Amino acid sequence: MDIIFKNQKFQKIVNSQKLLVQEHGDRQAQRIRRRLDELRAAATLEDLHYLPQARCHELTGNRRGQLSLDLVHPYRLIIVPANEPVPRKADGGLDWSHVTAVLVLGVEDTHD
Repeated sequence: MDIIFKNQKFQKIVNSQKLLVQEHGDRQAQRIRRRLDELRAAATLEDLHYLPQARCHELTGNRRGQLSLDLVHPYRLIIVPANEPVPRKADGGLDWSHVTAVLVLGVEDTHD
C-alpha cells in the first residue's frame, strides 16, 4: 500500500529511528514503526482486518472518514484513505478492499 504523510515534519520523524524515539519514546516508536510496516506490506486496507493486534477501525462522530490503528494505549495512528475518489460500497460505506493508498495524519489520543 502507498503511504503519504500529512506533512514533511512527521515524515522526517518516522523515517528516523532516533527522532522517532525522541518524540514518542522507545515502546511507542516500535509500535509506530510496526504499524507503518504493516501498512506498507498490505495490498489493500482490507488486509489489516487479518491483523487483530492493529485493530484497524473506522472512527465516528467528528472523526468520521478517519481510521485508527492501535499503538500504546491510549494513542492511535490516524489515517484516511488517499485514493481519489475514495472507494465506496453500494451502501455508501468505505470499500476497504479497494483502498490502496492512505494518508497518515499523525499519532493522537482519540479519547480526548
